[in-house]
Amino acid sequence: MMRVETEPYAIQTVTRDYIETRNPTSTALDLIKNLPSVSVSTPDTSGMQGGRIQSRSLTDDDMALLVDGASATTAAYLAENIDSENLDSVSMMPGSSAIDLPTTTAAAGVLNETTHTPSHKFAVLTDFSYGTNNLSREFLRLESGDIGNSGVRGYLSFSNTHARSWMGAGINQRHHLDFGVRKDWTNGSLAKLFMSWNNEDFVVDNYPTVGQFLQYKHTGNGYGRMPGIDSAGNDSWKNNVNHWNNIFINAPIHIALTRKIAFDLHPYYNYGLGWSSWSDGFAGLDNGYTYRSGAPVAAGTPLSGQYIGNGDRRVGATAKIGYDIDRHNHFEFGYWYENHDYTEHVAESATLSNGASPNPANQEYQIYSNGSRIYSGDRTGYEIQSLFVQHTAKYFENRLLVNAGFKYIMDNQWYVTYPGRSRLGQNLTAPLPHLSISYQINSHHQLYINAEGDFRQPSPSAVANSALTGQLPKNQYSIKEELGYRYHDDYIVADLDLFNYNITNRLLSTYIGYNQTGVVNAGNQTARGFDIMLATQPIHGFSPYVSFEYLNARMDTDIAAEDSLGNLTAFHTKGRQAPLSPHAMANFGLTYSYKGFFANGTVHYTGPQSVTIAGDQRIPGYVTDTLSLGYHFKPFWRAQAPTIRLNFTNLTGSIVRTGVVGVGTNLNAVRLVNGNYSATGSGAQFYVEPRFSMTGTISTSF
Repeated sequence: MMRVETEPYAIQTVTRDYIETRNPTSTALDLIKNLPSVSVSTPDTSGMQGGRIQSRSLTDDDMALLVDGASATTAAYLAENIDSENLDSVSMMPGSSAIDLPTTTAAAGVLNETTHTPSHKFAVLTDFSYGTNNLSREFLRLESGDIGNSGVRGYLSFSNTHARSWMGAGINQRHHLDFGVRKDWTNGSLAKLFMSWNNEDFVVDNYPTVGQFLQYKHTGNGYGRMPGIDSAGNDSWKNNVNHWNNIFINAPIHIALTRKIAFDLHPYYNYGLGWSSWSDGFAGLDNGYTYRSGAPVAAGTPLSGQYIGNGDRRVGATAKIGYDIDRHNHFEFGYWYENHDYTEHVAESATLSNGASPNPANQEYQIYSNGSRIYSGDRTGYEIQSLFVQHTAKYFENRLLVNAGFKYIMDNQWYVTYPGRSRLGQNLTAPLPHLSISYQINSHHQLYINAEGDFRQPSPSAVANSALTGQLPKNQYSIKEELGYRYHDDYIVADLDLFNYNITNRLLSTYIGYNQTGVVNAGNQTARGFDIMLATQPIHGFSPYVSFEYLNARMDTDIAAEDSLGNLTAFHTKGRQAPLSPHAMANFGLTYSYKGFFANGTVHYTGPQSVTIAGDQRIPGYVTDTLSLGYHFKPFWRAQAPTIRLNFTNLTGSIVRTGVVGVGTNLNAVRLVNGNYSATGSGAQFYVEPRFSMTGTISTSF
């Protein structure tokens, strides 16, 4: 659960050995749940969806989420990226990002998934899983091995997952394909290609308010979607389904031009489209609605609101030249380009007779008002051009490493609404300095210092969903410092990291429904604390692991608000605990391996935290747990590594809130800076730890 690290910044990694003990449906979020710097919330147990990350008072919206160093999808849809069988490792860099990475949103660091390296020999890997909530999953991977004398090798895998919603009614389905190719040359050059395709239909969860959660906890009455036709609320699960297709392509190339000069080109492409729906009630009397044919929509007709992602496209490339000046000094100069374009529409259709939403393209059910289809929308995006330079020096037999770099970003952002075509836009620049120093005292001890600047611009989808006030949200900027110490020997691995963040124009995500979030500015913030990790090498087969984080995050400004009379004032937030900033998090893990038997158990604790800007709504601390058991059988016939394993989550059946979909403004009427009270708010909506689950898996390679 912990490996020896030597980088000059904080990095926390889970490797293939650990991944192989976990549920094959696991996403990267499931795999990092016991790292010290994160608190992870996931809405299901079948790996259909992603979830949410909290890290050092920030969230996954402040992170660079990467696959092999290329920009991937958001944490809420992290299941789209890759199947767990094709993951070699998952690394979390909670306070830093390499200067050549294609990202701006790295205030909370980087989550990087490293893909499987194709084998030199032909091989087949297959597994089958069955578990709670009618989960069934099949996976097959074919390895080509070296193709003739070309040196090219690759793999192709496919998985199919089917499961029932754990809360309420609904069926979820996922089809996924991964494809990888690699070619190495004797001079050190290499070329890789990774492609994934994901097709998914999953129920849009109803994230509960505090009232709905408490009712479920105390009475057992759930808050999930309704089965069949819901004549009372038009809330059938078939009317709350997300349909999405996504393709991701990543193709890094490294060329050794001479013994001292190397060229790297790293293009990537990410494209998704689909739609989701929700109950929009019933048509009223004299509503003025008509169908496309001109026929009136009768009063009482059930309606479906439809969110249409017409296209979410991200394309970019990083190019850099590296030069070994001498045996001590290495210099790099590079350029990064990225274009992210997002188009969405919100439509209205009549619900089908079976309670399901029709496809928005089905003209028979489209709703019109005053002769025009209800079809508002917008297009948002940005174009980034960036130059970066860095110098790395190594002295004292490479024990001292100094890396200094500078990244300069030029950014053009746009926002266009339809059908009116009103437009907002802005051009900005951002200087991002980086400095890290590492000293290897001896083979056991290492010290490091890291400092850098990062900025975050809101994602195009968040801008599209936000209520704008004539201008785009301000970009967030942060300055971060880290001081770390590492120790390892034949028995113990230890890591201590102290950190300090100063954040300007903090961006907070807000939940607006149908699996979409918006964003608001929330003043300035300071966060400081420390992470500590400790693990041992196997002792009689046992490998214990513990980690702890202390965090003190405070808001530095009073956040703007309106009182109940409409006057502009502010919340009393200066000096208060920032939202999503528990003071303490702790983890314990124990891994056991003896001959063919293996087991892993984990316990995670997150302390109490605020979940509204006003600080008037909190969630208590909570504990989650997992258990994995398995056995590797000896090879027989053509089966090289037959394995059986059982994976359990939430063994105690705890009913706890693990996080929020978006921070709330306030829950109650609170006194503001001008002495008046605010209006009553709705508070936050929550992730709830899914109920106890068990998954059994049989796997082997050939």
